Amino acid sequence: MTKSYFSSPLLLGFEEIERLLDRVNKTAHDGYPPYNIEQVGTGRILITLAVAGFDRSALAVTVEDNQLVIRGKQTEEEGKAYLHRGIATRQFQRSFVLAEGIEVESAGLQNGLLSIELKRPQPEALVRTIEIQGESAARRERSKEASTLSVVRARREES
Repeated sequence: MTKSYFSSPLLLGFEEIERLLDRVNKTAHDGYPPYNIEQVGTGRILITLAVAGFDRSALAVTVEDNQLVIRGKQTEEEGKAYLHRGIATRQFQRSFVLAEGIEVESAGLQNGLLSIELKRPQPEALVRTIEIQGESAARRERSKEASTLSVVRARREES
């Protein structure tokens, strides 16, 4: 069993973050295919994967449960007799956990590099004004609660 950093009784509601960290930890160990992540302007990210030997039909880019998943599958060509085989046909799956609000804009394949463009829309600034009630409004509210409580007590006594 692994140690949880969120097991403190003072940290409530962090289960989702713990699951995300576990998911990232599981996918971070495989180094294939190599990739770059670039910041390309405000709120824009470019992920580039080196997928030499894969054509578009052998690649799939999906978003599953706030996770960007890139899969590649090459098929074995029948009838070839290799004297030396240094380029393996292999399949891969590379995953990136996306923060809330990140959107995949496009994906393109050129010269053995798969480029995926992401954008983070700028959140609108929300300002909410809370009305401050005077003493009379607060008293009325407490008075309503007290009268409701007395009605409940009276009904219990009748029963």
